[in-house]
Amino acid sequence: MVVLTVREHALQVLVVERAKPPFFGRLALPGGFLEDGENLDEAAQRELAEETGLAAEQVHVRQFRGYGGPDRDPRGRVVSVAYVALMPDLPIPTAGGDARAARWEPVAGLLEDPAVLAFDHHRILSDAVEHARDMLSHTTLATTFCPPEFTVTQLREVYETVWGTELDPSNFHRKVTRADGFLVPAGAKAASDGGRRANLYRAGTATQLYPALLREHHSKPGARQEP
Repeated sequence: MVVLTVREHALQVLVVERAKPPFFGRLALPGGFLEDGENLDEAAQRELAEETGLAAEQVHVRQFRGYGGPDRDPRGRVVSVAYVALMPDLPIPTAGGDARAARWEPVAGLLEDPAVLAFDHHRILSDAVEHARDMLSHTTLATTFCPPEFTVTQLREVYETVWGTELDPSNFHRKVTRADGFLVPAGAKAASDGGRRANLYRAGTATQLYPALLREHHSKPGARQEP
């Protein structure tokens, strides 16, 4: 399970500290083995709840890739099916199962050193982040990182954080408010500290973006880029 959120102005991922060998004490992505009678989705939801205390209905969960290298697990041949989950910021999760601690970690720091995460989880995390970036271009899933009602500025900050790039505010506002079914006016304005109050929006019914939002390739000032 690659659980991603925008937290403290950074893209962060949920990691657990392994309580059992192999890789005792190392950070890892939450996950586990299938139990008798389970399908893949049921196992993913169970592992998420057992190791983090998060329920599946709190997040948007999507299967995105399988991993079957013969030497990826020292215990023997293991094939893993990876899921990516997108969610707004939540409190620190509760560890359980094979994990003795669970916490949020900035993605950029984890991807700088392939040795930080156990197994081949560095590759899985890297693939999941790229998958999430692509999804934000072609789907409306960016709203999943936002609260139920949000401003266009908050939505733009999600794109800038996940993509690691700076977007033109006016162009972004025009594109997302004109995209059919992307945003729905909430009929209210955000609280203000004295400046102009921004309109609030909710996620619309659309699931795909036409046309897609182009992902910029220049870096946001001060942002670290993952390898």
